[in-house]
Amino acid sequence: MVLVFLDQADGHIKKSSFEAACYGAKLAEMLGTTAEGILLGTVNDDVASTGTYGLKKVHTVADASLNNLDAQVYTKIIAQAVEASGADVIIFSHNSSGKAIAPRLSVRLKAGLVSGAAALPDLSNGFTVKKTVFSGKAFANIAVNSAKKIIALNPNSYDITTTGGTAEVVPFTATIDAARVKVAGTSKVTGEIPLSEAEIVVSGGRGLKGPENWNLVTDLAALLGAATACSRPVADTHWRPHHEHVGQTGLAIAPNLYIAIGISGAIQHLAGVNRSKTIVVINKDPEAPFFKAADYGIVGDAFEVMPKIIDAVKKLKSA
Repeated sequence: MVLVFLDQADGHIKKSSFEAACYGAKLAEMLGTTAEGILLGTVNDDVASTGTYGLKKVHTVADASLNNLDAQVYTKIIAQAVEASGADVIIFSHNSSGKAIAPRLSVRLKAGLVSGAAALPDLSNGFTVKKTVFSGKAFANIAVNSAKKIIALNPNSYDITTTGGTAEVVPFTATIDAARVKVAGTSKVTGEIPLSEAEIVVSGGRGLKGPENWNLVTDLAALLGAATACSRPVADTHWRPHHEHVGQTGLAIAPNLYIAIGISGAIQHLAGVNRSKTIVVINKDPEAPFFKAADYGIVGDAFEVMPKIIDAVKKLKSA
């Protein structure tokens, strides 16, 4: 059986969990078995509806003390669920939760772990998983020979498809340890699309010359229903908040569309965005490194190009 960890936050199952569920369901089909989910904490969503992503059953531990991630507590509960269900493969999303839990679970279960998986396993000669390496600049094929196997799937690397159906929701009785980490309070950004969940991201760099010109980013983002981001120098000079910083030392993202305005494309920035499915670069320097990674590029001054793009999008949306 394939067990999929359903990550949640603020009472809702994360989009990345639906991707992991679709991936797990397809893998289960390849293995001739079924896919089930494990959900910790309380959510406001209809958990049974996860069946439309291929899950046959979801084991829930609806305890409010689990609403905030504690990797040690989560690991022990998931290990109990693996033992009770007889799961041979456990699927996570390779996000902050998966990065915290999957390695711990790997040690506890003596299971082989492939983090950053980019495709379904090749079962033609054992169990081999393709993953990204060197900050996404290359791929490696990892053979997993252990009885238990753990895969952490790169977000936005597998298509979400719905098939209809309803999952059976089954309460799971687990031993819940007291959390060693106490959350005294949280301070969250509101009213913005989270970068980790965004389908489209509009990002700006030093080429915009100052925070007073950031409307070129935010106006286009508002029209496209996109999240906003920035390069490290922009965050370091406090033009934009640090939670918008994407790159090797910031947040690594993989949207369907990444629009970079006035960003040269240093290797550290590329490491955080090179998994984007489509990259559009706008820069007046024709030698900017980012153009080598771009799917589409516009060589031009952002202060001349962006107003025209914004006007064109407005006309297209009003048509």
